[in-house]
Amino acid sequence: MKPGKVVMLVFGSLFALIGIALLAAGAFLSWGYFVQRDGDETTLPTEEYRTTSSALISDNFDIFESEGSLDALGIDNLGYVTLKATPLDTESEVFIGIGPTDQVSRYLDGVARARIDEVSFNPFSVTYDEIPGDRAATPPVEEQLWSSSASGPGVQTLEWDLRDGSWTAVVMNADASPGVAVQLQPGAHLDFLGALTLAVLGAAAVFLIAGVPLIVVSTVGMGRKMQVEASSGGTEPTGVSVQVSNPIAPYPATLTGIRDPSLSRGLWLVKWLLAIPHYIVLMFLGIAFFVTTIVAGFAILFTGRYPRTLFEFNVGVLRWAWRVQFYGYSALGTDRYPPFTLQRTDYPADFDVEYPEKLSRGLVLVKWWLLAIPHYIVLALLAGGWYAGFYVVDGENARPYLFSSLLGILVVIVGLSLLFVGRYPKELGDFIMGINRWAFRVAAYAALMRDEYPPFRLDQGPREPGADIAGPGPRSTDPAGHGSVSQDESVTSSLGHS
Repeated sequence: MKPGKVVMLVFGSLFALIGIALLAAGAFLSWGYFVQRDGDETTLPTEEYRTTSSALISDNFDIFESEGSLDALGIDNLGYVTLKATPLDTESEVFIGIGPTDQVSRYLDGVARARIDEVSFNPFSVTYDEIPGDRAATPPVEEQLWSSSASGPGVQTLEWDLRDGSWTAVVMNADASPGVAVQLQPGAHLDFLGALTLAVLGAAAVFLIAGVPLIVVSTVGMGRKMQVEASSGGTEPTGVSVQVSNPIAPYPATLTGIRDPSLSRGLWLVKWLLAIPHYIVLMFLGIAFFVTTIVAGFAILFTGRYPRTLFEFNVGVLRWAWRVQFYGYSALGTDRYPPFTLQRTDYPADFDVEYPEKLSRGLVLVKWWLLAIPHYIVLALLAGGWYAGFYVVDGENARPYLFSSLLGILVVIVGLSLLFVGRYPKELGDFIMGINRWAFRVAAYAALMRDEYPPFRLDQGPREPGADIAGPGPRSTDPAGHGSVSQDESVTSSLGHS
């Protein structure tokens, strides 16, 4: 890759990443703006909060640095926040108030209180920072420090205009007795949300307009070079020439890997560290891949063709990622360090997709999400990443306790086998490669590279079904006693697990 194109790709990816992040933030702000456009406020769910202390308090929230900042900036009104409180004991009265942080601290000095530390809503959980104290608080309604407050039986609603300074919200029993148990629902109406939304979306457009052309120009140049090399023969990896000898037609996305006849017992423990340079490069390539796939999608929609230069670049990105995954924790198939290139080499792992001359214009709108959903469901269980989403109940809260996937568990077993017996279990490796072969076919389909629907099958073993390896390489004996291992034993993996 030429240095100029690499620089363009890096800057284009950074600009596009910032633009995408701002676009997501703008979409969220737009939702908030339309929710409150008729004078309503945006509210969070109503949840229960309990403490045995005398007060529930929020963390300090600072609006600008000092009083008078809004006037200096010429801002008349930021909006308002609301807080609705309902006592769980229908016989008790509740107090809610917002006051300056320093005055609230003096009022509650020496009083046992619970600061709300962290709140999650899906599922709901709350943690408190308990602050001990032995002094009894005076009833809060007797204090003159509150900027806004509400007190009484039943549902109480506080409305407070946003203003500069440091503030703290307080919830107590009206008589300041310990043991606060309430349902709370916070809300807000922000007058500046419309202007902020337009500013964020405008900034997103600027970064995307700067970043996308840089990505496209650099990837077109890289893809053109790869296309020329492919048309002139290029470098074929060892042991991947195939001859069809079976009526089962292979999928037109071919992933191969030649597992080393002997592997280091302990190198796999640090491959994550050794592969960090690749992870950094793949982060930028992944951003470019995302952008160029969108650009290709529009090209397919209007012309029915995937731009060949973008196609070659995107295949190269997947090829690079596959080499790193074959080296690392999708297969642990080789100890040879992956090369830093998009092009085909003699590395024992390779990926290629047959270029389609024509693609369906209509399928491009649905195949990457709607049609692929059945595959996504299956692959979420087989190779969905290290977090499987299992939960254990801890009191009223549910917390994740198992981080895994079937593919991850199997690769760990392979690693332990290498560590303790110096052997890569062939049958287990065949099953791992079956999972990966399925996942990578879906990756090629979802990336708009082919219209053929991926098959629902675990094609286990080292080779694609219906293909014979031409010209088998020499055979050697596995020093760990594994038996005879072909030098061209090919295996497959996927982009879906890193």
